[in-house]
Amino acid sequence: MPLTAKSALVFARAALFLAVLIWAAAPLRADPLDVKEVALGVFVHQGRYEIFTPRNEGDTSNAGFIVGRDGVAVIDTGGSARVGAALLETIRAHTDLPILYVVNTHMHPDHVFGNAAFESENPVFVGHQKLPRALAARADRYLAINEELLGKAAFSGTRIVPPTLLVEDRVELDLGDRTLLIEAHRTAHTDNDLTVFDPATGTLFLGDLLFARHVPALDGSIRGWLTLLEELADRREVKRVVPGHGPPSMDWPAALGPQQLYLGKVVDEVRAMIKAGRTLSEATKDAGISQKGAWLLFEEYHARNVSAAFAELEWE
Repeated sequence: MPLTAKSALVFARAALFLAVLIWAAAPLRADPLDVKEVALGVFVHQGRYEIFTPRNEGDTSNAGFIVGRDGVAVIDTGGSARVGAALLETIRAHTDLPILYVVNTHMHPDHVFGNAAFESENPVFVGHQKLPRALAARADRYLAINEELLGKAAFSGTRIVPPTLLVEDRVELDLGDRTLLIEAHRTAHTDNDLTVFDPATGTLFLGDLLFARHVPALDGSIRGWLTLLEELADRREVKRVVPGHGPPSMDWPAALGPQQLYLGKVVDEVRAMIKAGRTLSEATKDAGISQKGAWLLFEEYHARNVSAAFAELEWE
């Protein structure tokens, strides 16, 4: 029977519908991410200097992995299950060793929402002892807001995966021929910050305790953050650091300078404005504004930083 134009259209629509069903049922896959080997066996992907959009799918923060003799440790997983899947593809392009650990440096979605892509690998998920509470308290808001920002397609498969190993002080993770030191810190960028140190190469993953080019984002204590940075700067065993946002690696301790300057300016100027009886509204317009040209995404985050600093410092 000859195929009419009408029947051809019906067949085409049916084929398209079937393709959509097959795509929806398929396991989450993504193209591998670009990574740089910043030290022997230490790989870092640099996220984009952007807020979440459907185009970047939540790929806005740095993520990395360390390969040992017996397995792999992943440090942060990106801002969606799709980004996490792309990171997993990248790891598998470099090694078929088991993924033993997934470490989340703190609670923010751009660092933890890729965890779902790693569940099938059955790793130990590692986080600060306060991370489960922090994620639970913000779960509904995080999921709703970030689905709206990314869109349903880019956000598909994303869910919160809490840690299964909680760090109260320090924990060592054994990869065979190298042992990683995981350290929990008091309130700074957030109240659940972790760092990951690889003694074999002198590489320190700082998460969002360090921002470069991307303006810092305060969600904890600005005084605590500055104090912690001063303490970390004295660690001479560190040869290079990986920021949460910025280039794949940076020299130490020189990497701290711009961020310390920014946070210090905010503290000094907010304190002066509080002492002078200025309002929060005035502070968000004027405090730290001299730093605007030095940072990307300044308009998106700076006023919130000043608001948080004002709330903390007015009770000194």
